Amino acid sequence: MAYAQQADANGPIGSGVIEAACKTLASTRMKGAGMRWGMDGGQTVLTFRGLIQSDRFDPAWERIRQHYVVDARPPDGILIWPRRAS
Repeated sequence: MAYAQQADANGPIGSGVIEAACKTLASTRMKGAGMRWGMDGGQTVLTFRGLIQSDRFDPAWERIRQHYVVDARPPDGILIWPRRAS
């Protein structure tokens, strides 16, 4: 990192901002009482938390959703009764 240029531009040169972000983003969410996470589940939670905290969830969700939308139809021979109005 070019510390002199960052300092001249009044940019952050310490790790405190990053450490605080890690604490609020990850540690608080991942280390609650009784929580146990595997690699896949933990990464999924952190990915969504990062998107939410950075106000990027909605556009990301549109992209993610496209991979999981499935045209589900019942097998042949299954009768679907009309829903009753509630």
